[in-house]
Amino acid sequence: MSSITLESLPQLVRDFAAYKLTIQACSSKTVDEYLSDLRLFFKYVYATRNRIAIPSEFFDKIDISRLDNDFICQVTTGEIYDFFIYLTNERRNGASSKSRKLSALKTFYKFVCQKRHLMEKNPAIDMEAPKKRQSLPKFLSVEESLALLDAIESDTESKFKERDYAIVTLFLNCGMRLSELCGISLSDLDRELRSLRVIGKGNKERIVYLNEACRDALNRYLPIRRDEKYKRIGTNALFISKQYKRISNKTVQWLVYKYLSLAGLDYKHYSTHKLRHTAATLMYQTGKVDVRVLKEILGHEQLNTTQIYTHVSNKGMQDAMDQNPLAGVKSKKNDA
Repeated sequence: MSSITLESLPQLVRDFAAYKLTIQACSSKTVDEYLSDLRLFFKYVYATRNRIAIPSEFFDKIDISRLDNDFICQVTTGEIYDFFIYLTNERRNGASSKSRKLSALKTFYKFVCQKRHLMEKNPAIDMEAPKKRQSLPKFLSVEESLALLDAIESDTESKFKERDYAIVTLFLNCGMRLSELCGISLSDLDRELRSLRVIGKGNKERIVYLNEACRDALNRYLPIRRDEKYKRIGTNALFISKQYKRISNKTVQWLVYKYLSLAGLDYKHYSTHKLRHTAATLMYQTGKVDVRVLKEILGHEQLNTTQIYTHVSNKGMQDAMDQNPLAGVKSKKNDA
């Protein structure tokens, strides 16, 4: 778990966390997010019921660990609506943040109703998620992607050049999530480096196929990874940090920012997730990959999640405009 200790939470919330981790095999990151959102919600409800000012030093010090099942089961839909008004007006939460908190409440009270049978109706069940502004994914062009890879190869001071080059190559070619890449183990690679296994969202396993660029990058990195000094550390992780441990999400994010800066691309505010967008966009636009195939490559649950990449390309719209039979019509005044 993260900085949130189970002892600081009500027993029913602890039971929920145990259920999500052990029975449903959710990732610790997902459960941490649920607990963070639930802690804020129950502090808010306690404060409003006891007329404690929000925000205040008293609000920050509220101890919810002793809240019993009666308190939790008396929560009403109206209190949840009030909580979201507070999130909007006081905390300035956006649609994505509020949607996540609503998901946490719906999931928690589903557990209370259906698994613990302490309530008849989920008080959050009929609440609609806030509408999100649909924005197109940012991605690197082919030229920018090549500049990023060149920045890694040109870094004469790095002791991890082969590792970093392999990491960025996998991002740009396979469209992996950050957690998926960090979770790869040596045993996940097949012998011929034609594919590898990753664990995606919801602990779902899928096979990622590797192209020539990925095989070349891994073939340059693997002899270093299999050096005797790494064999003694007792980890099966593919990518190792300088502390001889499995590389962390933060380390990968840092090295990506570093090389984006060296490539002169940091001003565009790219990130590891933008590299995933890059792989998906280039495959769809340049490789002409079917959107259903792209869905499987990216590990999306729903096709509509993948379809955002069908709207990224401007070339198709430009071609359509050029095909208009009036596209070549000019004012006769220009000929005068």
